[in-house]
Amino acid sequence: LNLNVTFKSKCYILNLNVNQRPIGPCALSDLCLAQVCHSLDALCCLRVDGSMSLIHSPILPQEMADQLLHRMASQGIINDRSVGIFRSSKELRLRRASIRRCSVSDQAFQLAICPHQLMELDASWVSGGLTGADVISGLASNPACRSSLQRLSLNGLRLGWESLEKVGVVHFSSLQGLRMLNLANTDLSDAVLEDICTLPHLESLDISCSAVSNVNALLECKNTLKSLTAHRLGQLDMSPARLLFVFNQLHALRHLDFSEDHFSVDDSDGKDADETVRQLLEGSPQMLPSLVSLDISGRKKISEASIRAFLKSRSDHLTFLGLLATGLSSCDVLSSLNNLKVTGEADENQVCEALKRYRDRECFIREALVHLYNLTTDTDKPKPDMLKLVVQSMQSHPASLHVHLVATACVFNLTNQDVSQALPVSLLTSTIMQLLDAMIAFPHHQQVQKNCLLTLCSDYILQDVPFDKYLATVLVINWLSRHEDPTLQRMAVAIISILVAKLSREETTQLSKDINIMKQLLAIVQQRAMIGVADSTLKFALSALWNLTDEVPAAARNFIQCRGLELYEEVLESYYTEPSIQQKVLGLLNNIAEEEEFQADLMEEDLLEHVLHLLQDSHLDVGVRYFAGGILAHIASRSEAWTLDQELLRTIEKQLVSKTLAFFFFFRRSFRPFSILLQTGQPSGVQLWAVWAIHLVCSQNVSHYSSMLEHEGQIELLKALAAHPDTHSDVRRLSHSVLLLIGQHQSRSGASENQKKRENS
Repeated sequence: LNLNVTFKSKCYILNLNVNQRPIGPCALSDLCLAQVCHSLDALCCLRVDGSMSLIHSPILPQEMADQLLHRMASQGIINDRSVGIFRSSKELRLRRASIRRCSVSDQAFQLAICPHQLMELDASWVSGGLTGADVISGLASNPACRSSLQRLSLNGLRLGWESLEKVGVVHFSSLQGLRMLNLANTDLSDAVLEDICTLPHLESLDISCSAVSNVNALLECKNTLKSLTAHRLGQLDMSPARLLFVFNQLHALRHLDFSEDHFSVDDSDGKDADETVRQLLEGSPQMLPSLVSLDISGRKKISEASIRAFLKSRSDHLTFLGLLATGLSSCDVLSSLNNLKVTGEADENQVCEALKRYRDRECFIREALVHLYNLTTDTDKPKPDMLKLVVQSMQSHPASLHVHLVATACVFNLTNQDVSQALPVSLLTSTIMQLLDAMIAFPHHQQVQKNCLLTLCSDYILQDVPFDKYLATVLVINWLSRHEDPTLQRMAVAIISILVAKLSREETTQLSKDINIMKQLLAIVQQRAMIGVADSTLKFALSALWNLTDEVPAAARNFIQCRGLELYEEVLESYYTEPSIQQKVLGLLNNIAEEEEFQADLMEEDLLEHVLHLLQDSHLDVGVRYFAGGILAHIASRSEAWTLDQELLRTIEKQLVSKTLAFFFFFRRSFRPFSILLQTGQPSGVQLWAVWAIHLVCSQNVSHYSSMLEHEGQIELLKALAAHPDTHSDVRRLSHSVLLLIGQHQSRSGASENQKKRENS
């Protein structure tokens, strides 16, 4: 673990060698759609039935309406409530609608989707009670849809034909314009197939994984059917001779998928289907004369001789051959056919082709991912297209442990080491979000969680790739609470230490409401301190605690309640020769010292004397002395609340004056805690420490900090200090210097702005 942690805490060590890879601009339409999805509640009002309606609904370009629905569906925000915005069919005109994997009821579908003159509809895997019968009757109720609808996908939907029988007049044949129909993974029956095959323009039909036992009905569409997908027809009851007779009549057929699920079939199953495939491969090219694409993946009993015979007679016209999980994809004759695409396991091209074509088939996705993992174990080149296919596989099978187990391992291979920095940032974002979904879906599967953590444990990904860092922090912390493996613990703590630094103050406050998080991190610190090691696990845990308490009173309160102060005193004493550890400890104590309500908890003589000693020791690291000074400055700033010996207070004030000017190389995220230190009534040492810190960062980057100081009100405090007759000479000098730096910067900025205005005019 070689992670370069940048801390969120208000004091950072300057790192001038950070190379951040810019994120490419998004299309304006994508940005607009994303904003609409994000602001949907604000843009809508509610109807009486609770559905949403856009308050102001302009007439959108037709393609934009399709894209809005598709984006809402892909983000999982389409439901009975939100789909209501598409009831405005004049303003939001749908043509190619997708509600794939959404939760939509029959009533919501009828009201929001059916009034549109659709050309395409994907209602695959819809939950919420919607059935295929509901879809057909709803679409057929719109006279325009009866002729306009050309493509319909009901993959994974319960068809519910019993309700159709009650209606008596509405069938698939009512949709006379249909050209493509996907009924894979449905309860499709032979009787309904007969109705479907009467469609006059039917060109593509998918009946995979259905209950069909007889395909004689296909003869009704033999002159129009160009593509037949019949994967895993487990109830098919036809002899090879009869099947071949039907196939032989399909004169227009160009694509035939007669593949099988190799995981579910034993040696005694599928003999007739295998014999059918063998005869088809070895038969005359006059059978299926238009065929250019054949998929027999999963057919383990097919011989190499059959493949050779098929290729010899068809190679001139064949464009695709599916051979995944047949053991035949390494056949040498394939290598000479450059224009032939093959799914198999012989090389990356075959595996990627399988991932593209079999996205909805878990059995083949599992097989392809296993081979992809083996092929990418030592990859050192970016392969964005391959990574995208892996992510899509996870998205298509969100509940499959088998898919996620191998897919998360593939993701690690494809984002490992320096490879990730050459990948598109948007792709990395979607990849990491998919890994977080995997952590949610399989919280107790150690290997899936480990694979996700291995990918996350990348400095580049954690620092530069945008994703939901709050969700990631919560998931990793939850994982950490359930595991004690030292290697994985170190990895998890490293991830947490960086992620916490990336959270907003609101997110950190929300995180701090769970006191168990504080207990977990403090337990790790105590565990490592008890055995006296100064390893990365201890350092990352200290960094996480430091960032967690930065301007978050709830976290500081939890820290004190969990006896963190006592533990940190021991760590300070035990690791006196470890500046990196001392700096992190003092950084957290400085966070606590900045909060007035907790300053009394630090009012302990032994602790403050130890911190004072650190301030005075010129041999110590400058970072250690800096934070020691910060702690003492904040404690000394409220002399009225001082409860210890007054001599100690005077010594602290004196040492702050004499030691402050020795510090360098720090900058800040916020100066709000300095406001109390800059009051004219504060001791000179307290004022000097604060003014010096402001002067230092302004001398390094005045353009950044001048606006911050003005916005937070410190400029007026500096003016008051510079003008006050009792201000210490060093404080006055530094205050004047800061104000001069800011004034010069503002003059330059004003002159530059005036020049631009003159040029524009």
